[in-house]
Amino acid sequence: MSHVLVVGDLMVDVLVAHKDPIAAGSDTPARVRLAGGGSAANTACWLASLGEAPRLMAARGDDRLGALAAAELEEAGVVFVGPVLDDEPTGTCVVLVAADGERSMLPDRGANDRLPMSAIVSGLDPMPDWVHLSGYAILHEGSRNAGRAALSAGLAGGAAVSVDAASTAPIKTVGAEAFLAWIDGASLVFANDEEVEALGGVRSVLDHVDAVIVKHGAAGATWTDGVETHRAVGLPVDTVDTTGAGDAFAAGWIAAVRRGADSQAALADAVHAGATAVTHPGARPVRAS
Repeated sequence: MSHVLVVGDLMVDVLVAHKDPIAAGSDTPARVRLAGGGSAANTACWLASLGEAPRLMAARGDDRLGALAAAELEEAGVVFVGPVLDDEPTGTCVVLVAADGERSMLPDRGANDRLPMSAIVSGLDPMPDWVHLSGYAILHEGSRNAGRAALSAGLAGGAAVSVDAASTAPIKTVGAEAFLAWIDGASLVFANDEEVEALGGVRSVLDHVDAVIVKHGAAGATWTDGVETHRAVGLPVDTVDTTGAGDAFAAGWIAAVRRGADSQAALADAVHAGATAVTHPGARPVRAS
């Protein structure tokens, strides 16, 4: 049976929602809770909610948070195929969610930065027909070789390979030229407007990959391969928390294409998934009770 292998990061998020601006050096009332996170893990969970049977290649620690994260993945319908490391903690991220839903993140990548090359070999057996790589895996040195190996092996095995650009700040740190060289040959890149700008623009990205999807937030998204262009308008929703919206978007696209949708229809499905994600707290789908 064909499947999607999602490669990247698994985190436990500490969600901190605050209505008032943070009072530096003092107290700011907030609602705090733990939730599953990590861009790759989020995408895998959204894929499962859309009827896929995804596998997640990520590293976690041999600790209580790791066990909690693994149990949540299993409950969501995601098969975890990554290593459990006894000398690194499971990654955690403090997510500050402002009143307008915008989020700022303070990550401690923990075991994510120790994803070994050897894990990729076992994760690609059986070979998936789609590999989705979170950019965080190659933006950070400790997991870069494993992330690049997954991309190369996926291409060599005939899989579709998509990459999420992940985040503007680390792209600027490693440089656009390096990042684009690492993802050369990929089928598709997902990036928001700021990430595309950090990568030198759509044309620069298309020099290395087959197609680009640019996410415009509430305004929708654009797909282009440099010849054809499709656009999808945003959906009017009440934004609660934007965490994981891009991960849901990627899952919406992948699931639609795997069902046989064309680029225009898949883009509409991706926008719908992203819009759904922002209507509730946290980065994962809401499971029916």
